[in-house]
Amino acid sequence: MNNHTTDRITQAQFASLLISGRQLIDMRAPIEFSRGSFPSAVNLPLMTDDERARVGTCYAQHGEVAAIALGHELVSGKSKEARIALWVAATIRDPDSVLYCLRGGLRSQTAQSWLAEVDVKVPIIDGGYKALRRFLIDTFDTQLKHTQAVVLGGKTGSAKTSLLVTSDDGSRLPCIDLEGLAHHRGSAFGRRIVPQPTQINFENQISLALLKLHHNEQKTIALEDESRLIGRCALPLNLQAKMRESPLVVVEATLLERVHHSWENYILSNYEEHLKEAGSKDLAFIAFSESLRASLSNIRKRLGNPRFEQLSEVLEQALTAHDSGNPEPHKEWIEILLRDYYDPMYDYQLKSKQREVIYRGDFKGVREFLLDRTLRRA
Repeated sequence: MNNHTTDRITQAQFASLLISGRQLIDMRAPIEFSRGSFPSAVNLPLMTDDERARVGTCYAQHGEVAAIALGHELVSGKSKEARIALWVAATIRDPDSVLYCLRGGLRSQTAQSWLAEVDVKVPIIDGGYKALRRFLIDTFDTQLKHTQAVVLGGKTGSAKTSLLVTSDDGSRLPCIDLEGLAHHRGSAFGRRIVPQPTQINFENQISLALLKLHHNEQKTIALEDESRLIGRCALPLNLQAKMRESPLVVVEATLLERVHHSWENYILSNYEEHLKEAGSKDLAFIAFSESLRASLSNIRKRLGNPRFEQLSEVLEQALTAHDSGNPEPHKEWIEILLRDYYDPMYDYQLKSKQREVIYRGDFKGVREFLLDRTLRRA
């Protein structure tokens, strides 16, 4: 059923394994998987959280032999058959699947052995999750040192993410979409319906994105100018340092353009996401409204009470109009927020960082400049 005859994937094969997107069958317990894994991984554990905890206690009290015996006792009969059936189904979906546990030890070896008994051969990752995670960390650090970066800045609402990741002409900027990977739009109002990844998963995805770019011999990349945190996801320290020392390109847009873009993203797209999630207009609008109120409340101290009260009143009027079918009034509070809060903050940060600005221009001009800069230096 599997075309790979080798029983182990060694470190020399890690890069090609991750780039290929082959399905990784994660043998670890759900609680381990929830802390961090890899983009192509599926959690089909050998033991449940409770079973793992019991085996761990047994190991601490009575040693390895007793713990192994308990593990075989807990996962036997119908429970063993059910788990093997899930693994077999996974290998049918992707015949190139690979197994791993925490360190490439007993759990993945046991699963590999049980699968072999039903004539399914699946290789395991040498060193398991720990080795693959360490490979990504080390490779990212090395590749980042040999990567030239250009950072895209601009005031809030300047469509920076769209500039990097979308194209009408088919051209594609070599970039890492940090906000996309973080499932967050990168401001106080940037929270999305899709939960943010764990910190480990965020780091793994960034590392994999750079790995793929280097695999395609792309050594100059574009990155959106971000603060240390995107929502609750923190940029790796070495990436923060790389961005600080890299030249800055600034996209410029009028206040009217930025209001419209923010309105499309934070109002129309945000509401659509809530609608898909809730399945009911009433429930979606309630959740959507509360998310806007919560986001505004989160910056109350920085706004100051007078401005917060003013914006809250305008927001409530906009929500009333929106509920009646007219979302346009949201533009009023968005304009106030951009002009009186985000713009002064951006101007201060740009000045205080003393970044080297190598180009300023409109959306089209900046995109052409970045395409030339990144592709010419590939």
